[in-house]
Amino acid sequence: MTVTKITNLEFGKMVQAASACLEQNAEFINSLNVFPVPDGDTGTNMSMSLASGAKYEREESSTRVDDLAAAVAKGLLMGARGNSGVILSQIFRGFSKGMEGKAELTAQDFVEAYANGAKTAYKAVMKPTEGTILTVVRESAAAGNKKITETDDLIEVIETIFHAADESLKTTPDLLPVLKEVGVVDSGGQGLVFVLQAFYEVLSGKTIEVESYQPDNAQMDEMINAEHHRSAQGQLNPDDIKYGYCTEIMVRLGRGKQVDQEFDYDKFYEKLAGLGDSLLVVNDEEVVKVHVHTEHPGEVLAWGQEFGDLQKVKVDNMRWQQEEIMQSDEQESPVPAAEQPNGETTKTIDTAIISISSGDGIATLFKSLGVTHVINGGQTMNPSTQDIVDAINASGAKSAIVLPNNGNIFMAAEQSVDVVDIPVKIVHSKTIAQGMASLLEFNPDATLEDNQTAMEEALSTVKSGEVTVSIRDTTVDGVEIKKDNYIGIVDGKITVTHPEIKQTAIDMVKSMLDEDSEIVTIIMGTEGNQADAQEIENALYEVDDELEIEIHEGGQPVYPYLISVE
Repeated sequence: MTVTKITNLEFGKMVQAASACLEQNAEFINSLNVFPVPDGDTGTNMSMSLASGAKYEREESSTRVDDLAAAVAKGLLMGARGNSGVILSQIFRGFSKGMEGKAELTAQDFVEAYANGAKTAYKAVMKPTEGTILTVVRESAAAGNKKITETDDLIEVIETIFHAADESLKTTPDLLPVLKEVGVVDSGGQGLVFVLQAFYEVLSGKTIEVESYQPDNAQMDEMINAEHHRSAQGQLNPDDIKYGYCTEIMVRLGRGKQVDQEFDYDKFYEKLAGLGDSLLVVNDEEVVKVHVHTEHPGEVLAWGQEFGDLQKVKVDNMRWQQEEIMQSDEQESPVPAAEQPNGETTKTIDTAIISISSGDGIATLFKSLGVTHVINGGQTMNPSTQDIVDAINASGAKSAIVLPNNGNIFMAAEQSVDVVDIPVKIVHSKTIAQGMASLLEFNPDATLEDNQTAMEEALSTVKSGEVTVSIRDTTVDGVEIKKDNYIGIVDGKITVTHPEIKQTAIDMVKSMLDEDSEIVTIIMGTEGNQADAQEIENALYEVDDELEIEIHEGGQPVYPYLISVE
């Protein structure tokens, strides 16, 4: 089979398949996190980012490939989460720009557009690091440029790009020593390989035997019950839900009395695509599994029975579910933190200060220091560019300062600057402690630029420590770590590990103290407790009885204790 052009139909399938593939493999990508902590979120970020792009593509009515690509790029821009999601959005942004004016794509068009995506991604990163997704996209683009001189068959060209990306991914540990030390490949690069794999499978009709790509029943259930499926309806009025029935089926192919045709993926998919949205179709030789939002679940079941018997059927009325959610919301009366301008929704603010954090206690601490809006997010839940844009717009302020409090949110925050209509500055706080320290330098009478400068300079005045649990055996920076032991991370580097949480915290803080240390702040997470925090405090007083130690309830997940030293 030879394919010499990509039309809107093929392109749409490629994007939707890539989105589904990332979603299916999100946890696998997350597991490639260098640090053995339970907050690896590259897979989640890339999956949710591309899901936004896929949604925009589905809603685009144009039949031109360049228009569809522009929709994907726009969706990715607004939905980008974490640095990996932002870089992926830049790849698709360059890809889209490279195909402007093209109603359909030839192999040459695809190669040129993909190469432009690689260039755009490199330009978006201030200090590109080799051994990451950037290396994978650059080397696979080079392979595509070479292959196009030999053939105009898109299947061959994209297969070459995919395999080159996979080979490049394998070399990332040789380029980035920390990957080799831990024994993993780059997680962002792995995500891009999955995207290219899905592209190739759609065009060729072949399923590549890659274990992590073939979903088993547990993976399928996880995919169906993923967070986007629960939260996508958000604040929708039930009457505004276009397709009201979440329908899932699993079909044993070739079995059953009503089978009258052999399974053909494209034919099977096309029929279902016309019945609703949020469509996911995955299959192997024996089973096809479907998830779709539709108004006609009976037609979905009947269509499945033409190819085999129904092994699993599940139909949920989403309008009824939404009514239940809204009733529960009314009882709890939650208001998104990003829409709470210091408790006064009508007050005009000169400069909004927007902070990103998880935990009610931390939000309260930030507001006590002058933050006007808190976006709920951070580790394991990086907010998207759209989330940050919405908070800025909701503030009604004349200007804004954003505190990401997490290095993985920098790029999404920086993208928001170009989208909103008011001046915005980013203070590059990597931790909660840095964010709080920077707020002490804010001067409401100073210019936006002067405030950014002063707040950035304050970041170096505080040391930030985090205590969490290891999820695997590994060695990082020469520190041998055992699964289920606790680890102490100081300013992004693992410094101590111990089987007991209190001793881990004590040893970590001791490594942070010096002769100039005066203030220690302990913020308890959901897995911390007052008694242990008090014992940590007592142990630190034994080291230096002149320390000023504060204990606060933070309510943050993942990290039982966040501890800063000033």
